[in-house]
Amino acid sequence: MGPLSVRLLIQRGRPKCDRLGKIRSLDLSGMNLLSEHLDPKLLSRLKQLQELDLSNNQLETLPANMGLSHLRILRCANNLLGDVSVLCQFPQLEELSLEGNPFLTVSDNLKVSFLLPKLRKVNGKDASSTCSQVENLNRELTSRVTAHWEKFMAALSPEEEAEKAQADFVRSAVRDVRYGPKSLSDFTQWRVRMISEELVASGGTQVHEANISERPPKATAIQEPRARPVASKRPGDVPVNLSPNKRVCTSPLAQVEGSPVGSAGSQAALQLEPLHFLQCHSKNNSPRDLETQLWACAFEPAWDEGQAGAMSQTVATCGGEAVCVIDCQTGIVLNKYKAPGEEFFSVAWTALTVVTQAGHKKRWSVLAAAGLRGLVRLLHVRAGFCCGLIRAHKKAIATLCFSPTHETHLFTASYDKRIILWDIGVPNHDYEFQASQLLTLDTTSIALRLCPVASCPDAYLLAGCEGGCHCWDVRLDQPQKRRVCEVEFVFPEGSEATGRRVDGLAFVNEDVVASKGSSLGTICLWSWSQTWQGRGSQSTVAVVVLARLQWSPTELAYFSLSTCPGESPAGHPQPCTSGSSAPPQIPISVLADEGMVLCGDEEGNVWIYDVRPLVAQRPPPPAAPQAPTQILKWPQPRALGQIVNRTMVNTVVADPTFTYLTALTDSNIVAIWRRNQP
Repeated sequence: MGPLSVRLLIQRGRPKCDRLGKIRSLDLSGMNLLSEHLDPKLLSRLKQLQELDLSNNQLETLPANMGLSHLRILRCANNLLGDVSVLCQFPQLEELSLEGNPFLTVSDNLKVSFLLPKLRKVNGKDASSTCSQVENLNRELTSRVTAHWEKFMAALSPEEEAEKAQADFVRSAVRDVRYGPKSLSDFTQWRVRMISEELVASGGTQVHEANISERPPKATAIQEPRARPVASKRPGDVPVNLSPNKRVCTSPLAQVEGSPVGSAGSQAALQLEPLHFLQCHSKNNSPRDLETQLWACAFEPAWDEGQAGAMSQTVATCGGEAVCVIDCQTGIVLNKYKAPGEEFFSVAWTALTVVTQAGHKKRWSVLAAAGLRGLVRLLHVRAGFCCGLIRAHKKAIATLCFSPTHETHLFTASYDKRIILWDIGVPNHDYEFQASQLLTLDTTSIALRLCPVASCPDAYLLAGCEGGCHCWDVRLDQPQKRRVCEVEFVFPEGSEATGRRVDGLAFVNEDVVASKGSSLGTICLWSWSQTWQGRGSQSTVAVVVLARLQWSPTELAYFSLSTCPGESPAGHPQPCTSGSSAPPQIPISVLADEGMVLCGDEEGNVWIYDVRPLVAQRPPPPAAPQAPTQILKWPQPRALGQIVNRTMVNTVVADPTFTYLTALTDSNIVAIWRRNQP
């Protein structure tokens, strides 16, 4: 396609007329246009143009001055745009489409909201939530830049030249003022520079916050929420009352109860401050949705920090048809991926080394998400789109995890009673994956939790299943590509019974395993190495128990599961038949570096155990289950703005530094706490 012409514009313009100045809508989509084909002098003659479609072209940028001051709708989907700052020339823009531009990031989404104060819709979605996020970010950045200015000026000597000092201030502010996740650093540094230059221009007397008009929340019909199918002993829910972006920040410290561990006496309770309570998975973004089930969450490892076990403050959550990526510090939903008709049950992170077209190597975070439809979606987190799809199983996928030693190796466990090891490969220049199947592991029951054995992850895979705890040989140098369970681990009476469901499973360190069974009110700590040494040639082995942890005695009969998979707060769906009343189970998570074990319960509590004294002691194990180090209470309604009277904590995870703790509830709420350092 060559440069645009008057004749072409008249042909593709609406309404039909013989003058460019009368065209109000122009469709230039799918014409393989390049940036140099857009002639600003020609386009500026479209004085009445209100709608412009440039989708499905090869545009890398837009001309700086197109003269389209009346433009209200702009579609630029599926191009190669790399910068959005040029959009500020469209001050009247109300609707914008930028989907399918692989070089744009979440920072660009925030820039768009800042630059276009009248914007109502972005990519077909309401823009008010992003606008609110930008306002909060801008407020915090303004405060930090102002504090940096005061500190900078106080240290300034009288003989320093004002002009040079002011330039130095802008550079130092961009370098030193930090807020939010690294994925937003492009936006925050961009705004810090703008705020700093404005502060310098005013001589430090005035700083304006973002000039973003207030957008009223979208009007919705008021409906009574449907009753939840819960047991009668669960009290009625208090309706949610959240802000337009459906986030409540609280400052009071969460209530805790401390309990002694062993004979060493009590340990100091952690000071955990509730930060954010989000409803980011709601159907149609409705604040009255208390029914969408949240299944699993996982922190993104900080791949580029060069520290073993380091984690970022970014967490991924899944539930309903959505996967959300959330910054724990700010509470901003960095990205939200939706797949209509899907119900996501599990998420897992990896990082791939990708070679760009220019030959440069870079680390690229990939989030795998899977669920009801048996598909694994590989999400490009920074750009916010699905770049790979694996048709992994014919039935729902209950859980998945990446190998800790091979960044492209992914395990998936399904209701078809198979665990498959995949090599997802590395994406090509078109962001496409070519996955291959490496192993198939047959199970006698559905696997709910997958754990590569910490001391030998390339050799053995441990799984908590509906029928107990099982282990497979996953060495790739063995000839068989389809294998059966090699060992079943059984538990003594008083912890998990033989053949019972094991729905919580994680390694505390390279040797100690934490597992939780069905309705027995305990969590079992056992030794992998001692258990494996006593195996011999047996296919059934009793675990060597190190300790038992006291947990909630609840039967957890709060959901009436009627479909397969049914709704369960376990982070994984529970198999059942129609009309089954089998109680859902709650998984545990382990903070390996800290030696901490976390588990939620039906009362909205988070049970916290510091197990380091237990794993360090010599056998025999204590006779009685050990009490938790502390119990984190669900904040009271008055602290949450009347979110929920009582809720069930389904899944709880934290990074190894225990800076942030994220919990999912059965009331469609993502709760985030932060630990206050003493």
